Amino acid sequence: MAELSLRNVSKRFGAVEVIRDLSLDIPSGEFAVFLGPSGCGKSTLLRMIAGLEAVGSGEIHLGGARIDTMAPGDRGIAMVFQHYALYPHMTVRENMAFGLRNIGTPPAEIERKIADAAEMLEIGELLARKPTQLSGGQRQRVAIGRAIVKQPRAFLFDEPLSNLDAALRSRTRIELARLHQRVSSTMIFVTHDQVEAMTMATRIVVMNQGRIEQVGTPMEIYQRPRTRFVAGFIGAPAMNFLPVTGVTGRGGMAVARLPDGSEVATEVPIGAVKAGATLTLGVRAEHVLPGNGAAAKVDVIERLGERTLVYANLSDGSAVVYDEPGDVQLSVGESVALTIDGAAAHLFGPDGLALHG
Repeated sequence: MAELSLRNVSKRFGAVEVIRDLSLDIPSGEFAVFLGPSGCGKSTLLRMIAGLEAVGSGEIHLGGARIDTMAPGDRGIAMVFQHYALYPHMTVRENMAFGLRNIGTPPAEIERKIADAAEMLEIGELLARKPTQLSGGQRQRVAIGRAIVKQPRAFLFDEPLSNLDAALRSRTRIELARLHQRVSSTMIFVTHDQVEAMTMATRIVVMNQGRIEQVGTPMEIYQRPRTRFVAGFIGAPAMNFLPVTGVTGRGGMAVARLPDGSEVATEVPIGAVKAGATLTLGVRAEHVLPGNGAAAKVDVIERLGERTLVYANLSDGSAVVYDEPGDVQLSVGESVALTIDGAAAHLFGPDGLALHG
């Protein structure tokens, strides 16, 4: 295990700056997930850690040693790619042994490491097969096994589940979480899928346009987003955002007035609100409660089995989504009354930053 530190790392491709003066510390043994939309720089950052892209400026340290000046093979890192990168003419055993043979590992030790990895990943019966004889999920396990036998100080995963079907993705997420518990190594996983991030990470690094928006545990990021971008990117459905037409104080807290005239008593200190600032109220679907409240009309109903998402429009036309347990008896066009749980609501300033006490 080894701590990974990035210090003022930047990267350009021509005139385009894809990583902007980024600093980050990942403690030893952590399962960190780089999460963000396509083009945010997460895969480029991973490739710089692996040595597959040169660092434009800054430094990368692993276990206290600077590695950005080292060759990729000398960094003590193993990488699992999106497209497996297995040698098609080699068997599974030969694919897993290839890197170890190249560094002169004794044959008996190679066999022991392969056997241990195969048992951990339940691929012992596949060792004599070639990649063309394997399913997508089996190939991905082999790619992970090839990384495990190297016993690296850190594992890097570049969207390794994106080519799998939904059911297999779910199972593989669980397998990777179990793998982290077994090997206790530092792991960095890149994805644009928030479900993967929320279910596997010990900490999530949310990225946007080459910068870090927020670092925290999955529930910290979900419950207390630092920016409107994080609030909108994390969560399914996305957080509701409603314009605020005015703010008053009550008991030291901000009361936000919405365009339809309704008011939401938040737990944001009124002192955090600048006079005249353009604000946005954010609230998740589970904190919009049917009952006595603002008038709305049902627009779309999305039945998901264990819950139903209801998309509605307030009287001023503002769109809001809320959820109901099970199969709620509603029809499109039906009138409902909605109340926003102000204790769980967020206020965002014109710069997109969340207002907190």
